[in-house]
Amino acid sequence: MKISVIGATGLIGSKVVDLLTSDGHDVVAASRASGVDVLTGDGLTGALAGADVLVDVVNSPSPEDGPAIDFFTRSSANLVAAAKAAGVRHYVVLSIVGADTLPESGYMRAKVTQEHTITASGLPYTIVRATQFQELTESIVAWLDAGDVVRAPDALIQPVASDDVAAAVAHAATAAPRDGLVEIGGPEQITFAEMARRVLAAQGSGKAVVVDADATYFGVPLQRASLVIGGSRQEHADVR
Repeated sequence: MKISVIGATGLIGSKVVDLLTSDGHDVVAASRASGVDVLTGDGLTGALAGADVLVDVVNSPSPEDGPAIDFFTRSSANLVAAAKAAGVRHYVVLSIVGADTLPESGYMRAKVTQEHTITASGLPYTIVRATQFQELTESIVAWLDAGDVVRAPDALIQPVASDDVAAAVAHAATAAPRDGLVEIGGPEQITFAEMARRVLAAQGSGKAVVVDADATYFGVPLQRASLVIGGSRQEHADVR
C-alpha cells in the first residue's frame, strides 16, 4: 500500500512513518523540509501521486487563535483538493478528543474546521482523536503554576503516550475507512490536580497543588470531562 504522510517530521508523523515503513508499506514522508507546503499547495501533487492513503498529521506553527484557524482552514482545503485530484481512497487525520466541546478555544475551533472540511469532502476518511500527550504534561503544569502554588482546574485529563497515538494513526491508515471517529486515550482518567502532583514529584518539587474552579486550560474553561474519552458529544470508538 502506498501511504503519504503529510507532516512527517513532527512528533507523531515521524513515528507513523517508521511504523508504516517497518510494516513494508511504500511510504512518502512529506513535510516542508521535503518541499511540500500545505498552505500554498506546493509539492502536494508529487507527494500524493499514486497514494492509496493520505495521513494528515500537520500542525499549526502557532497555537494562537487567528494563526491556527488560518492554518487548518487553508491546509485542509488544499489537502482535500490534492487528495481528490490524486484519487486518494482514504484520508486519515489526527485530531483532539473534545475538540467540539471547547468552542472558546480558537485552536479547538480550528481543528473542528479541519475535521468538517474532510468529512464534507466526499472522500472516505477516518478521524483519530487523541487525548493530551504524556510528553506535554510538564508544559501543562507550567501553565497552571501561579508562583506560590499550582492552580488546577476541577476537571479530568487522560494523558496518552505519543507512541500509542502514532500506533493508532498507523493502524487507521492500513484499515478500512471508518467514515467517522476513533478515539485514543491513556490508561487513566485522572484529575488535573493529580497530574500536577505527579509532575511536580518527578521534578522534585514540593509545591502545593490546589483545585481552583476558576483555573483554565491555556485560557479555556473546562467542564469535568471535556478532555477525556466519553466526554465528547459525538459517537466514537475507544481503541485504547
